[in-house]
Amino acid sequence: MVRVPTSRIGIVLAALALACAAHPGAAQPAKKVYRVGLLEAVSPTQNAANLEALRKGLADLGYVEGRNLVIAYRSADGHAERFPELAAELVAQRVDVIVTRGTPATNAARNAAGAIPVVMATMGDPRAIVSSYAHPGGNVTGLTTFSTELSAKRVEILKELAPALSRVALLHNMANPAAPAEWEETKAAARSLGIDAALLDVRDASALARAFAEAARQGAGAIVVGADGLMQANRQVIVDLAARYRLPAMYPDREFVVAGGLATYAVNFPEMYYRFAVYIDKILRGVKPAEIPVEQPMRFELVLNARTAKALAIAIPQPLRLRASEVLQ
Repeated sequence: MVRVPTSRIGIVLAALALACAAHPGAAQPAKKVYRVGLLEAVSPTQNAANLEALRKGLADLGYVEGRNLVIAYRSADGHAERFPELAAELVAQRVDVIVTRGTPATNAARNAAGAIPVVMATMGDPRAIVSSYAHPGGNVTGLTTFSTELSAKRVEILKELAPALSRVALLHNMANPAAPAEWEETKAAARSLGIDAALLDVRDASALARAFAEAARQGAGAIVVGADGLMQANRQVIVDLAARYRLPAMYPDREFVVAGGLATYAVNFPEMYYRFAVYIDKILRGVKPAEIPVEQPMRFELVLNARTAKALAIAIPQPLRLRASEVLQ
C-alpha cells in the first residue's frame, strides 16, 4: 500500500474544493426546473386573482417561479378558435403539464398534448372528456365547476331578486360544447317557475350590443350569462350593457360582480386554482392523470352587489342576503 503524504492530501483536497467553487454544477446535478403551461381564455391581467391563488398553491408545495418553476401563459383573449394553435405552442415548449379552464381549451390541450398531462377545470360535464370522475383514464384530470347544473339555480335567484320576472334570456356562445346543456337547464328552470326563456347566441364580441338590444326588444326582464371564454374576456362590456338596459343579471363568476354586475352563484375560482396546485404536484411527482379522480366542488358562493341592486331599484330580500357568502357595498 502506497502512503500519500498528509501535506499532499491537503493540496489535492484544496484543488478539488477550488474546482467545485469555480464549477458549482460539477459538484451536484442541477435542480430540475418544472414548466407549467396555462391555456386560458383571458389575459393574465383579467385572470390576476386566479393566478395569484395558483402561484400561492404551488409555492406552498415548494414550486417557486425563478427557482424551480416556469409558468408559460397563453391566452385566446376570448377567441376559442385560437386554442389549438396556442396548445401547440405550449407543447413545443415541452411543458411538463398543461392547465386549462373551460371545455374548448381542454379539448384543444388534450388533442395537442400527446403524453403531456392536462389538468382541467371544465364548465360542462367532464364525462364528455374523461371516462369517469373516479377513473379519468387517458392524460386528463382535474376539477369540474358544475356550471351546467348551476344554471337552474341562477334562474331561481333572479326570480327572487325580481319577483315580477316573466321572461329570462340566456346570453351564451352556442359554439361552446358546454353551452347546449346550459340552455336546456335554463329552459327547464324557467318553465318550472312559470316564466319564458329566450336564447341570445353570441359568437363574437361585436354582437354583444345587438344581443342586449334584442333582449330588450323581446321583453326579457333579466339575463343569465353563460360560462364561456368570450363572456369572460368581455366581462366589463357585458356588465356595462346590463346596466345600460337596466337588466338584472346573474354571472358565472365573482369577477363580474366585482366589475359591477348584480350577482353570481358559482364555485370560488381562486380556491379552485389553489387546488390546481395539488394536481400539478401529484403529476410532477409521477402520478398518472388517469389515476387521479376528477374533483367535484363542495362549496358554492352567492355574491351580491348592493350598489348595483340599488341602481336597478332592487331590494335584496333578507333571506337571500343572509344566504349570500358576500355582499359587495
